[in-house]
Amino acid sequence: MAEHADTARDRARQEAALQRLERFSRFTDSSIGIPFTRFRLGAEAIIGLVPVVGDAAGLVLSSYVLLEAQRAGVPGALKRKMLRNMLVDFIGGLLPVVGDAFDAIYKANTRNTRLLREHLHRQLHEERKDPFPWATLAGLSVLFALITAAVVMVL
Repeated sequence: MAEHADTARDRARQEAALQRLERFSRFTDSSIGIPFTRFRLGAEAIIGLVPVVGDAAGLVLSSYVLLEAQRAGVPGALKRKMLRNMLVDFIGGLLPVVGDAFDAIYKANTRNTRLLREHLHRQLHEERKDPFPWATLAGLSVLFALITAAVVMVL
């Protein structure tokens, strides 16, 4: 019973973290709509307009998603993929003129939040799939066989 409560608490914590990351990603990557278009950009693209310093600040902001992934205990391969997205966004943003447009389009935080969400949902789905309790079946079978044998011997 306590294990079920811990799992429910972990799920609630993960869901809360995902909601925070969704808000964060929306703010940094798509909080500002460009009038007369469907295109949205975020605070990170605006900050990235300041050469080098803005891109470095964007990289620091992006590390928040990686920190949440670390807290969630995601595997190293996924963290490396997230780090790669951050570096692509950072390096792409360093390019003069084109880098600012790249920053607005690439949206590393949204990508990384999606990766984390997919991983956590897969993990949650795998946890729900309870393997068949073979050991319990074997143990109960032995127990029932002993009980049956004892009853037969008594009669």
